[in-house]
Amino acid sequence: MRFGYATYHEKKLRFVDIPGTYSLLSHSEEEEIARDYICFSRPDVTVVIVDATCLERSLNLVYQTMEITQNLIVCVNLLDEAKKKGISIDLDRLSVLLGVPVVGTIARKKKTITHLLEAIAFACENTNACNPHPVSYAPFLESCIHTLEKPIQEHLAPSSFYLTRWIALKLLDGDVLLTQRIQEELLAGADFEDYRFSSYLTLCDSLLEEQGLSRSNLKDFISESIVAQSEKVCQEVLSQGKESPSLERKVDRILTSKQFGIPIMLLFLGLIFWLTIVGANYPSHLLSVLFEHLRNFLSAGLTAIHCPDWLFSLLMDGIYGTVTWIVAVMLPPMAIFFPLFTLLEDCGFLPRIAFNLDKLFCRAGSSRKAVPYDVHGSDKVGLFYNQSLLNALTD
Repeated sequence: MRFGYATYHEKKLRFVDIPGTYSLLSHSEEEEIARDYICFSRPDVTVVIVDATCLERSLNLVYQTMEITQNLIVCVNLLDEAKKKGISIDLDRLSVLLGVPVVGTIARKKKTITHLLEAIAFACENTNACNPHPVSYAPFLESCIHTLEKPIQEHLAPSSFYLTRWIALKLLDGDVLLTQRIQEELLAGADFEDYRFSSYLTLCDSLLEEQGLSRSNLKDFISESIVAQSEKVCQEVLSQGKESPSLERKVDRILTSKQFGIPIMLLFLGLIFWLTIVGANYPSHLLSVLFEHLRNFLSAGLTAIHCPDWLFSLLMDGIYGTVTWIVAVMLPPMAIFFPLFTLLEDCGFLPRIAFNLDKLFCRAGSSRKAVPYDVHGSDKVGLFYNQSLLNALTD
């Protein structure tokens, strides 16, 4: 996690940038860290940064976050990119539907960042300003949640009653590790194995079985419900116009096309390797000559002081020879390759390579995390959008 600090109207704000994630359902370590920090560390305000170009996917995280915190702000970032694609978002209507403040931002424009800082400062002082509207699940699941609410609230502090719904869902889906953490952090003295809790859970299991569900597939049903709600909200607040043509889109069509994507990738990578190998020959030769002259000078000095043969061999043939050989051979290629590779990453070519290789990596059984998968740079949603937005807030 990264930290940043800012001062707004003489108020000192501390920002925590948690790992980027699309979900809080604990399918990965990043999701667990994000979920546990929001739930158990109790931040004053949780800012969920959503991508204006793919609002529906981002709203999944918003609805999951609503279940574990009440003081929430939704920041719709990349409005400029959405405009290029012809996407228009009614932010006021979105705020009404979600029940939380919604702020639109463009990270490069300081005015929009100021609006976000203003919303954060206001939410810190007015903890009851938000009234989140969480997802309403199917009647049978809502009945299960209602059944578990009373025994949970008996062991829960009044200030944490808003977590009752989320805790009930976690008990129903049977996440053992998270259940233990909830018992330790939130429900001190509660015993989920005693007769009362067991009887309530047994009743809920019966209700789920009547619908063809069990604890093993309940999480999938919850995810589907959240996706359906996100889609419904997007239909009300999002309108799609004609996409503005741009040079970036034209380049995307070429670099990610089936006909030209792979050949261009091989051409660029081959060019980089060729420049690295050929370009490194000259500085490697110069370093070798330099180290050879320095070797003669040091050898003469050791001979002048009558250095023993074993020590001379250890110092010059062993330590000096090994270190200088590694420096002469390895340093020039690294000094050429890494800047060139960084240049490709900064100009956005590497993410496009990742897009082209995605299917091949999947067929090979590799995780998609093996390559940075995103055509337009990092769009992972978390407490903050990315380092550039965090820097803009704390500038």
